[in-house]
Amino acid sequence: MRTITATADAFELALAQVKSVSVRPEFEIDEAPAPSRLAPSAVALTVEMADPDDASASGRFVLLHDPDGVDEWDGSFRAVVFVRAALEADLVDDPMLHDVGWSWVTESLAGVGAHATQLGGTVTRTSGRSFGTMIERPSDGFVEIRASWTPIESEETGLVVDDMALHVSAWLDLLAQAAGLPPLPQGVTHVGALRRRNRS
Repeated sequence: MRTITATADAFELALAQVKSVSVRPEFEIDEAPAPSRLAPSAVALTVEMADPDDASASGRFVLLHDPDGVDEWDGSFRAVVFVRAALEADLVDDPMLHDVGWSWVTESLAGVGAHATQLGGTVTRTSGRSFGTMIERPSDGFVEIRASWTPIESEETGLVVDDMALHVSAWLDLLAQAAGLPPLPQGVTHVGALRRRNRS
């Protein structure tokens, strides 16, 4: 593994930044159980549409941290995101959908000024078409985007050079683009409180 000169509170600082994220009013964000086998420390967030009758988009963000560093990550942090959104009718059969979906990932990171390396992922389309007595129904489908990247760290401190909230914001912006939501006006944000879901 790659040696990282990380401070003892690197993950605690990142965690506080993650929990300070600004959330647009169309979304409801929650803290969820984090995976325990992928890294010594992790936090997970889920997001859904705030309207309970609107299931058109959802997503998941996981931040992994291994203070010893991971060669494949080229760092000690790794952001892993998932987005699923219903496709507009004109995109269901668009041959460029995969390329467009990946451009949303890169544009979202650049749009919030997040510094990242080792970016990779997949864009998947699922679609359905009706036949027989239901042939008049329009085609429907979903796009699923999975991506992961390494937030760039300072070699001196081992801390990420960005406020980690930027990386969460990139994920939320990706979901907004996939859901077809208009950009928020400059300077307009809505701060949503993170909640941990009660699970029995």
